[in-house]
Amino acid sequence: MTVLLREAIGDRLRHARTNQRRTLRDISRAARVSLGYLSEVERGQKEASSELLASICEALDLPLGELLHKVAADVSAMDNVEVAPVDEKVEAGKRRAPERENAETGGLEGGRLVSELIGNDLADLRISPPPRMSPALRTTISAPKMVAA
Repeated sequence: MTVLLREAIGDRLRHARTNQRRTLRDISRAARVSLGYLSEVERGQKEASSELLASICEALDLPLGELLHKVAADVSAMDNVEVAPVDEKVEAGKRRAPERENAETGGLEGGRLVSELIGNDLADLRISPPPRMSPALRTTISAPKMVAA
């Protein structure tokens, strides 16, 4: 599965901002970037220049090297995820139950994030059978949930 670098960077920037409970407006002012452009960067719709990334990271008190390290880990983790092709025999609107589908086809159509997540890198995520989701759904990285030992 290929992940675009701009999407991985945007997810990490949004994750850092929301963890600090700061608004787009707050960061856009501090970074001297237009609110609309910052929003597009976070959504992975625009490629940010190195100068812009440095400015946004400074506004977030996030070292640029740390951002790039986490993005690299995210991209590496997603490159190792394999998604089996969708069974084209299944008619639209007549989906089988995921448990039966995986048992019958022996494959995995997609995946979902498991709630028992430790750490904050995509490498820490585990994959299990998917819920019924729209292909247009885009996930964002959220804070890890701690599991009691």
